[in-house]
Formats: sequence, structure tokens, C-alpha cells
Amino acid sequence: MAGIIRRQVTLGVVIGSRAFFSPAPCQDSRRETLAQLERLGIKALILPYEATANGAVQSIPDAELYANFFKQHRDAIDGLVICLPNFGDEIAIIELVSRAKLGVPILLQASNDEVDKVSVSQRRDAFCGKISVTNNFWQYAVPFTETSSHTCDTSSAEFGADLERFARVCRTVRGLTGARLGAIGARTGAFQTMRYSEKLLQAGGVTVVTADLSEMMGAAGKISDTDAELLTKLDRIRAYGTIPAHIKPEQIARQAKWSLAVDRWIAENECDASAIQCWRSLQDNFGCATCLTMSMMGEELMPSACEVDIMGALSMYALALASGAPPAILDWNNNYGSEVDKCVCTHCGNFPKKFIGATPEISELDVLGTVIGREKCFGAVKGKVKAGDMTFFRVSSDDRAGTLKTYLGQGAFTDDPFPMDGGIAVSEVKGLRRLMRFVTQNGFEHHVAMVRGHHADVVAEAVTRYLKWPMYHHGAEAEAQLSYPNRF
Repeated sequence: MAGIIRRQVTLGVVIGSRAFFSPAPCQDSRRETLAQLERLGIKALILPYEATANGAVQSIPDAELYANFFKQHRDAIDGLVICLPNFGDEIAIIELVSRAKLGVPILLQASNDEVDKVSVSQRRDAFCGKISVTNNFWQYAVPFTETSSHTCDTSSAEFGADLERFARVCRTVRGLTGARLGAIGARTGAFQTMRYSEKLLQAGGVTVVTADLSEMMGAAGKISDTDAELLTKLDRIRAYGTIPAHIKPEQIARQAKWSLAVDRWIAENECDASAIQCWRSLQDNFGCATCLTMSMMGEELMPSACEVDIMGALSMYALALASGAPPAILDWNNNYGSEVDKCVCTHCGNFPKKFIGATPEISELDVLGTVIGREKCFGAVKGKVKAGDMTFFRVSSDDRAGTLKTYLGQGAFTDDPFPMDGGIAVSEVKGLRRLMRFVTQNGFEHHVAMVRGHHADVVAEAVTRYLKWPMYHHGAEAEAQLSYPNRF
């Protein structure tokens, strides 16, 4: 839930050392790492310096001491940071990890040697020691995250950036593992593309909680016009965007009641994200759209997808965790003239305000309004998304393969004009044709989650290294892989 996104990340910190190396770097590494974490607002858990020789883990007894300490804080720890100011003790490190059994992401750092300080009393050899530790991680099947460089200084801006990025990886893994998604209403009959497998989601640790749309409309209808929370919701709606003068007060009140009923259900069921049957039963039987409801929840980092797109909601939630910014669900919808790397991504009107980047108009659904009457369709959030970097992501369930599958990439929103109503995002992705071929040939849906900024590195690390979901990472450099030649 939004609480996971906003909660302070907690990291266990380990200084690994080999006993015969100089103790001074251990103390420096500890002090500098803790200072970096404090600057970033990340809580650090580490035993007092006096608990072990040089405040480091360099023996089996040290490993046992730290493992027991971390087990006491198991529910709080989101990840481990292991620093090697010198070669380190591979046995002590792997024993600590094995005995603690935290199952959380690990960031492994190794310190630089200085060219003019490589005497017996000054050398570190962490460049080599890191490889010994990682070899043990491989033997024990322990996944871990690299720093940007093989070695770096714990006082450096580079390491600070690595810690900040790693904290977001930890938050993403924590959030997706055990996520609760609310499905409000049945899948819209016309959209078989929104089918998904609850059982595959549950196998991945994701629970789906369902609600009947009629029960939600009933709950909204019972809300008193004088309800204090309703009055607050009305004020928030009026402040959220520009409402045309022809919209009647009763239309806004109906929308506010629906939004409040959804908010309450989400809170009661501890949902992190949701997907709602957005048309057309709600418009026909209650008289409002749900786009504004979804937009405002997304603004508060509680993403909500259209058309009961549960996999879209999960995709949005992953982007919210990785970025800390409001995501949106969009259609890959239109070509942009003859521009091969540009397309138009749209939706009726559910984009969060910060996603748009400007104050939106709140009015009626355009297409559905022409069919059933605009007075039943108030609640669409309209605006053209401002230019800037973006990340796109999609999770889908593949019953034939028996797994969740994903694709991920980065691009940009542009300022190019496009005279269509609703939520509009003219988007540019290098190699768009290759991406669309992947989407169509691998059975993905027409919906995609997007968020402002470039955050693909965080999503990829969390989803592939720790959750182990298959991924096509569009435009990314492929990691070096073994080749097995058939020589005989």
C-alpha cells in the first residue's frame, strides 16, 4: 500500500574484513557508509563497533553474532549492504548470509586501493576479495546487486547513488512480494485481453481481493450528504483540477461518494493497488465515471487501472515503488504520422495530476458520453502529458508457459501536438517497431504502465534478479553470458 512506498527503507550493514589487514579502513568504511545512509534518509541496522574486532565481521563467531542480530529485526530489514574495505573473509560473509536467512536483496561494495598505498600495511585487495565473496554467493545461490564500478570509495558520490538506487530496488522487491490488489467489478465483457491468472499471481506472492460492483455502488449510495469525509473529498475534487461551469453540483457529489466508497474499501482490504470495471455499468447504474477516482488514488501512490486490468495495476505499482512517483495506465493507441519511433498513448481520463505535469480539466467521458448521455459520465481527467523522460513496464500472466512475464524500457514524452480528447501522451521510444513486434508476437495486452523519469534499472534489478520473472528489456545492453559451443 502507499505506506510501503512512503515508509523508511531499513538496511542491515555489514563491514567485512580479513583479520591481518589494517583495521583503520574498517572504521572509515563504517563511518562513511552510515553517513551516506543517514544523508539519504535510510535507516541502518548494525551492531555497536565494540561488538566485534574492528567493528567488522571476520570470523564464524562474528557471523553468528550478526546473523542473530539481523534475525531479531527480520520484519524490518529490506536489504543488506556488505562493504569490503579490504579483501574480507568470504567464509564469514557467506555464513552470516546463510545463517540469517533473510532472503532480501544484497548490495556488495568493495573499496579502491590507492596506487601509492599498496605496502603490506596499507594495501586493501578488495578488488580480488569481492570476487571470492561473489563466488561463494554463486555456490550458495545467493543473488546480489553490483555497485556501478567493481570497486569504489564508500565516501564517494557514486556509492551514494548506488545506495539510493539499491534502496529503491529493496522497496520494489518488498512491495511486490506480498502485494494485495483489489479487483472491483467483473472484467468488462468486451475485453478478453484483460484475462489473467490469479493462481500465477499467487504463486508470485501477489494476492487479488475482489468486490462486486453492485455492492460498491450500494455503499456509495448510502453515504450521507453531510458525511465529514465526503465534504473533505468534495473539497479535494474541486482543488484537483478545473471543472467546467456546466457541471452540476449533484454530479460532483455523486463522483465524490463513489470515490469515498472506493477509498474505504481499499483501506479496509489493505490493498496496495486496484483495478476497476470502469464502463459502462457504473455510468448506467450510478451515474458517474471512475477515472477521477483512479487518478486521485494514483496521485497518492495507490495506483488504479481501468477495465479491471489487474496485471496493469501490478505494473503500475512496480513503477510507483521503483520511482516514488505516480504512474498511469495507457493504451499503445495511435501512430504519429510517419514518425517510426513515435506513437500516441492515451486513455479516457485516469492520469494522475503529477503524471500529466499540469492542472487537468475534470469533465465528462467523451466517447461514452455521446452514447449514454454526458450527464452520466462526469469524472474524466483530461490533459496532454508534458514533455519529459518516461519509463514503461508491463507484467502479464502466461498460462501456457506457467509464469508471469514482463517487458520494460525507457523513452520520452514529447511536446508534439495531437488534437484528441482525453488523456494524451505523445511518446517516443527508440526502436518502437521492434518493441511493438515483441508485444504482438508474445501475447501482451494493449495496456502499458508508464511513469515519469528513467527508472528501468531499478525495475529490472528487482524483477529479474530477485523476483526472477522473465523480462524483455527493450534497448538495454545484454549482460555477458556463457556460450556453450557444440564442438563434437
